[in-house]
Amino acid sequence: MDEEITLNLRDFFYILRKRTKLIAGITIVCTVVSGILSFFVIKPTYQAQATVIVGKPQATEKNNTQYNDVMMYQNLVKTYAEIAKSRAVAEKTLDKLNSNLSADQFSKIISITPAQGTQILTISATSKDPKEAAEIVDTVSSTFIDESKKVFPTGGDIQIMDKAKVPENSVKPKKVLNVAIAFFLGLMASVGLTFILEYMDSTIKTEDDINRYLDLPVIGIIPKNMEQ
Repeated sequence: MDEEITLNLRDFFYILRKRTKLIAGITIVCTVVSGILSFFVIKPTYQAQATVIVGKPQATEKNNTQYNDVMMYQNLVKTYAEIAKSRAVAEKTLDKLNSNLSADQFSKIISITPAQGTQILTISATSKDPKEAAEIVDTVSSTFIDESKKVFPTGGDIQIMDKAKVPENSVKPKKVLNVAIAFFLGLMASVGLTFILEYMDSTIKTEDDINRYLDLPVIGIIPKNMEQ
């Protein structure tokens, strides 16, 4: 049993050693291509975000906040999140930005996320231009507040807690991660190809092949280039 396992491991490493150049070549090519695409070809995407807090209307404020009130306003945040995602907010925002995007296209670059267990909404937007990303978020935030007061005047008191800042670092592509994934995939693909080629190749090329497959001693070798 142990001897059979040892032989199998030897076969495995023998095949890998025989195809070292192929494995290294494919792995390096995949890694280099991924690096070129990630660092020089794919344009980076930036994300800006702002936070909005939903509080109680001034007329209903109490000194002691009850548990039911907290739950009610956390549910109210979800309502406001849907208002922020509405077509009305998207279209008015696009008008202010003088953008040619449709409301459906615009909805794909913005994200409205209620923070779990809080009365806070996070509004974020992505763009190839970091300044544009921040401008989109600020415009969406102000438009959302104005629109919510019109359609839901009896709701909570909405205030912008943190305005959007121009992002300095991109969120996509994740350059190092892409290169690492390409290296791993290239390595796996090259190893798989190596075993496929080895399975399909039944020829004997070296003295090691004679020893391994025919179990015969090698008496002599004829060199490829014989001197005259």
